[in-house]
Amino acid sequence: MAEKPHLFLIDGSSYIFRAYHALPPLTRKSDGLPVGAVSGFCNMLWKLIKDGENGIVGTTPTHVAVIFDAKGDTFRNEIYDQYKAQRPPAPEDLVPQFGLIRDAVRAFNIACIEQSGFEADDIIATYAEMAIKAGADVTIIGSDKDLMQLVRPGVIMVDTMKNKRIEEAEVVEKFGVTPDKVVEVQALAGDSVDNVPGVPGIGIKTAAQLINEYGDLETLLEKADGIKQKKRRENLIEFAEQARISKQLVHLKRDVPLKESLDDLICCDLDGVKLVSFLKAMEFTSLTRRVAEATETEAAEVDVASLEVTGWEAADPAAAEGEQTEAPAGEPGPADLAAKMAADIAAMPIDNQNYETVRSMEALQVWLAEAKRIGHVAVDTETDSLDAMQAKLVGVSLATEPGKACYIPLAHVSGDDDLLGGGLVEDQIPLAEAVAALKTMLEDPSILKIGQNLKYDTLLLSRYDIELAPFDDTLLLSYVLDAGKHGHGMDELSELWLGHKPIAFKEVAGSGKGQVTFDKVEIEKATPYAAEDADVTLRLWMVLKPRLAAYGMTSVYERLERPLLPVLRRMEARGISVDRQILSGLSGTFAQGMARLEEEITELAGRPFNIGSPKQLGDILFGDMGLPGGKKTKTGAWSTSASVLEDLAAEGHELPKRVVEWRQLSKLKSTYTDALPTFINPETKRVHTSYSLAATSTGRLSSSDPNLQNIPVRTEEGRKIRTAFVAEKGNKLISADYSQIELRVLAHMADIPQLKKAFEDGLDIHAMTASEMFNVPLAEMDPSTRRRAKAINFGIIYGISAFGLANQLGISRTEAKAYIDTYFERFPGIRDYMENTKKAAREQGYVETIFGRKIHYPEINSKNPNMKAFQERAAINAPIQGSAADIIRRAMVRMEDALITAGSSARMLLQVHDELIFEVPEPEVDNTIAVVRDIMENAPMPALQLSVPLKVDANAADNWDEAH
Repeated sequence: MAEKPHLFLIDGSSYIFRAYHALPPLTRKSDGLPVGAVSGFCNMLWKLIKDGENGIVGTTPTHVAVIFDAKGDTFRNEIYDQYKAQRPPAPEDLVPQFGLIRDAVRAFNIACIEQSGFEADDIIATYAEMAIKAGADVTIIGSDKDLMQLVRPGVIMVDTMKNKRIEEAEVVEKFGVTPDKVVEVQALAGDSVDNVPGVPGIGIKTAAQLINEYGDLETLLEKADGIKQKKRRENLIEFAEQARISKQLVHLKRDVPLKESLDDLICCDLDGVKLVSFLKAMEFTSLTRRVAEATETEAAEVDVASLEVTGWEAADPAAAEGEQTEAPAGEPGPADLAAKMAADIAAMPIDNQNYETVRSMEALQVWLAEAKRIGHVAVDTETDSLDAMQAKLVGVSLATEPGKACYIPLAHVSGDDDLLGGGLVEDQIPLAEAVAALKTMLEDPSILKIGQNLKYDTLLLSRYDIELAPFDDTLLLSYVLDAGKHGHGMDELSELWLGHKPIAFKEVAGSGKGQVTFDKVEIEKATPYAAEDADVTLRLWMVLKPRLAAYGMTSVYERLERPLLPVLRRMEARGISVDRQILSGLSGTFAQGMARLEEEITELAGRPFNIGSPKQLGDILFGDMGLPGGKKTKTGAWSTSASVLEDLAAEGHELPKRVVEWRQLSKLKSTYTDALPTFINPETKRVHTSYSLAATSTGRLSSSDPNLQNIPVRTEEGRKIRTAFVAEKGNKLISADYSQIELRVLAHMADIPQLKKAFEDGLDIHAMTASEMFNVPLAEMDPSTRRRAKAINFGIIYGISAFGLANQLGISRTEAKAYIDTYFERFPGIRDYMENTKKAAREQGYVETIFGRKIHYPEINSKNPNMKAFQERAAINAPIQGSAADIIRRAMVRMEDALITAGSSARMLLQVHDELIFEVPEPEVDNTIAVVRDIMENAPMPALQLSVPLKVDANAADNWDEAH
């Protein structure tokens, strides 16, 4: 009797990330290529093949394939544009390993499958369906819960990492329903990881109960008005369409048009020479030996030199890190020494159970003396809140050497009596005594304080009258060295550089509703967690600081990053006054406007519908009304994205125009006028935004809680929000805004004579550009022609396309392309700049600002055309936007001393893109404006002066909008 076919479908992403996170970082000795994930992947694949019959899998496959996710969006992004929007990018050292892992699969003689537009899970589902119809059994190797909907007779899952088979009973245990109902449960519960919305307030357990009761999602939604629980009933009715969209997102396709048939997945015998050659090229000594023995491959048969291995080109160390100082022949250079130190530090084990808990002044003085003796100390604070303006100090951790760290508990309380809040735990140094002792050390100029994201700690400590200085910040060191490569949080840096995963906050404080503030964490649990942070931070400093000089980035760190931190800390502490009454009035006005628009929309539509429902809106616009330009997604739903509605509105269609207006008002109300009052500090009565120095790759600052960078200013309604930001009585707000700074930087960097001359002569740059392009004398310039030139001037910085310009100006794509072509003919230096910048980015892996800040683009040589084009556009813009950001940083660093010297008591409150906001007593307005304008217009250092003048518009008023 013939053997029944058995198909193994291996979830490649699951294997990759398990291999990456399960093992410490590993690099190939010969050239530093990251290969840790490749090594883990190969070992897992070999074990599966070698032990499959005897292991948890229990059989040997006749067909096998490894399925990967292709780069780029899938059909799900057309259904819901926020799908997977919150997923962070892959770790920088993992990116060059993706191609190598695909090479590894092929070296194992296994089919390597991926298809653009679809996820790996869809391909797995399609192959599983094909196999069952062909009479084969299927084993899915992976742990992704989305794949559990495929389990049925003949289809099982195997999680080889947990040594667990997943059949129907395990699915029911996980979801509370049989596999055929998993999609219904997921549609209700949603998925925060993939940003599947679901229905608010419904989790897996509740969803399972509902589906078991009603049978399926549609039946539940049809009968939702009969559900007894009020909130659940309301949410199911209000978010019904959202649940339907969620079901489309989580349902796996079974009909992907595959290129490879089942016959293409038939197992082939291992080619010993091919596999051993690959493993030897990767320098996996142990696995190479095991495979060579198992396949009886002689070393003489292996020719590594002839082996083609992909994936390393874009990760060349020189390209990724930038130019290095060359050392004499045979001698290690600065970068070599920095790399050796990093390797030495990473090799030191971290034992977080061996830290000291400091409970007496005598013990604390020993640590303070040690910091004085060594001359540096890593510092971290523990608090009861993420808001540094309201947080209370709970404890402090210190580290003086790798592995030598302590935690000083100061305000831990007993949680025995939640109503009374408990009392202070015994054996803690009195807070006032500890703060006084720490103040002496933290303000000692002979001791360097080392921290991670010290802006938070310094703001907190300033409220305890401690001015921490001098300092180094590992977050800023990493940002200066590797902007664009990876994130700069402590946990990510620890795993990247030290191969160590720190204790997670939830491990000591709990998670969800059961999470407690740190003051309620037992001191015995708090010490390993808190002291480890200081220990890891010290080690990161020892790894990163030598790289600063080795790669020539000291000036950027010392002149732009480190000195800006205390400036931002003081700005955050000052905050700004916000008028609650104005915001309340605006909320009412916006609500009335929305109600009016809802009536008009209903009348135009001919029937009431949920304006917030994309499906219902699409059915009205393109089904009922038959408007032109409708595009259906692959699920059959009409697209009602902002661009689609704006195009229809531009063509004169009233309903989409009203919907655009309704969406704008809805966002202004929910995001700003309703939300801003909740951010007013109860003690200061002001709003204190938090600035992030390392959130963007170009050096631009971002703000949060609340985000003041994105308040709309192009609409009258958006500008009204700024009227709520007001000066205190007897003061004025000054808005100082750079005029067309990015165009000025472009004129300098691209060396465009016409633009430079226009800026020097103080001409209207957009009118001048229009005159050059369209041969219209300046005196005869009309607003329409100037508007076209302005759109191109600003659009060209961001790589605007003919399609984008056509939409913006309401003209044909042919006409827009002609404008862009004419622009480049009149200003050929701009095209040269763009091409030269792309070329440099491809060769180096980074671009530079005029201050020397490096912005990395590790995927600019990607084989994916969409990714490559995106990275090239970003690389063109980055030196311009980054230089503008550096200029305002320099101005901010110099501003406070200049104001003090000039006798002004003005306080810098906000930075928003190219604008600075100050609060100043009315009699000092004119003097302050003169100082501010002088500092901002002369911000670049003498050696880096632009070849065009900078211009600042500055005005004073009672509120931000009038000042701007």
